[in-house]
Amino acid sequence: MKKLFVALAVLLTLTGCFTNEAFRNGRDMVESGNVEEGLARIEQAMKDNPDDKEIRNFYMRHRAVAIQRYLTAGDNARSNQALDQAEAAYKSAQRLDPDNQRAKEGLEQVKKDRASLAEVQDAQKAFREGNEGIAYDRAKKILAENPTQRDARAIVRRVEEKKHKEESVAPQLGAALKKPITIELRDAPLRSVFELISKRSGLNFVFDRDLAPDLRATVFVRDTSIEEVMKLILVSNQLERRVLNENTVLIYPNTPAKNQAYKELVVKSFFLGNADAKQTANMIRSLVKTRDLYVDEKLNMIVMRDSAEAVAIAEKLVANQDLADAEVMLEVEVLEIGHNLAQQIGIQWPTSLGIGLVGAAGVAGQLTGREARNINGSLVRVTIPDPAVTLNLRQQAGRTNVLANPRIRVKNKEKARIHIGDRVPVVSTTAGATGFVSESVNYLDVGLKLEVEPTVSLDDDVGIKVGLEVSNIAREITTGSGTLAYQVGTRNAATTLRLRDGETQVLAGLINDEDRRSANQVPGLSQLPGLGRLFSNNNDNVNKTEVVLLITPRVIRNIERPGVKLEEFKSGTEADVGSGGVGGAPGAPPIVVNVPERQSAPIPPSQPQPFTPQPLPPAAGPQPKSQPERQPQQ
Repeated sequence: MKKLFVALAVLLTLTGCFTNEAFRNGRDMVESGNVEEGLARIEQAMKDNPDDKEIRNFYMRHRAVAIQRYLTAGDNARSNQALDQAEAAYKSAQRLDPDNQRAKEGLEQVKKDRASLAEVQDAQKAFREGNEGIAYDRAKKILAENPTQRDARAIVRRVEEKKHKEESVAPQLGAALKKPITIELRDAPLRSVFELISKRSGLNFVFDRDLAPDLRATVFVRDTSIEEVMKLILVSNQLERRVLNENTVLIYPNTPAKNQAYKELVVKSFFLGNADAKQTANMIRSLVKTRDLYVDEKLNMIVMRDSAEAVAIAEKLVANQDLADAEVMLEVEVLEIGHNLAQQIGIQWPTSLGIGLVGAAGVAGQLTGREARNINGSLVRVTIPDPAVTLNLRQQAGRTNVLANPRIRVKNKEKARIHIGDRVPVVSTTAGATGFVSESVNYLDVGLKLEVEPTVSLDDDVGIKVGLEVSNIAREITTGSGTLAYQVGTRNAATTLRLRDGETQVLAGLINDEDRRSANQVPGLSQLPGLGRLFSNNNDNVNKTEVVLLITPRVIRNIERPGVKLEEFKSGTEADVGSGGVGGAPGAPPIVVNVPERQSAPIPPSQPQPFTPQPLPPAAGPQPKSQPERQPQQ
């Protein structure tokens, strides 16, 4: 029976050793990156020894981390349409946890994305070809089966935005406005001029009741569209128009009160993805001169209420402003190379020799009178350090090579900091007036501190502000009150450099070179030729360190410049933001507009004489004198 118990004990011991060995092997595999196989071994070790909490805790913790990493990788791959990678990541998570709900949903979404991929491509092709209706119907069908399909949602959104803009467009005048017209009138009543245009174009003009009936205008235009002629007349007389329908126009004075009464306003919400809502709102206020602006910082949204022309200008400004920030990956390598040599060679002789007298009382320096009269060798005491002679033969050499190789991803013009080292506690003692003493602890950062701030240019060059500090505790100092303080040695470097994408720059030369030599010598004897070395003890200490910084920028994403039409566009006049202006189309014949005058200027003899005036139809209000419409002579 005793032998059986011994055999069982040995078997259990061997089983425990095998279990611990499996756990150690699995842990090493997990830490080296082979997560799945390592976790499989640890799981087997956990089954063999279910009461071992260390194995169970390690397995559960690292399995949860691995599952979350696989799920995140799958979500990112699916959002980028890398369906094969997404499926592999979800399956890896499912192997670790077969009942994981997110992994099951991810695989189901990948299956739906594969089924709708061809239909999405067809919808995108139809949209590019201008068949918005077909693209919209196909995208809605895809969303009915797969509501999370991003490309289909984007197509639906763009088609609905375009349709909404078309439906909300103000009424436009008919094609008759494009017809060219020739008018030569001098100091004619304004209402009569519009009546003449009405005859030629078929437009109906309605005048505001506050429009002065005695306004007059002088107009000389040749082969110019009716729309441009109307703009010229309105601008030169400080008037404005509002299109009521396809053939009816309201004419009213261009005053703030009338604009407030007649101009239609539009409410537009801008959801910003990258730009700051406050900064964008300040830009819109400054350039568009709008007052009705609301900023929602929580949603990063701006709500604007202004005329349709002002809103269109704001849309272009926001499109220029709301761009994704540039990002750069900084590959930093910090190398501290150290070399130290310490040696102590020589014979250390006693540094002091003491001779004293001790009497029968045993007190050094005290003798009785009889002892003083009879001094002998038994009263003399010789004192030297122990040991009397020491032979020192010590030499120490060392090399240090401390390497830090972090990789930092930084947004454009944002600071990033790295600290590799220790936080040393520094205790401060404060004594109050009542004698109460309190202590506070502050922490001092010691080690390697690196601060970088990149600036990414459009040509992928990267300007970097670099601040490097390497510090260490040189020695500890104890104050009179017993408080411990530290003497810190530090080396700093700060610079600004500009590198190309992928170019490596080396910053070196932060050298600390110490060479200390000291010797303990016996006076006189150490100066003897040849034998002087026997009466000296030399202590040499050489310490040299250098810090090297290598930095390589890699542009991950740069700013995508908007199109030329968004970078430069017409914005109207100072008084009327977004107006179409008064200029004719490119290549149009010259246009001359004379400001209305009270007295007609004489016509130069070189110009053709006008025809006989023809009466105009009667106009509302006071009847002005008829003015001729001049036709060019053939």
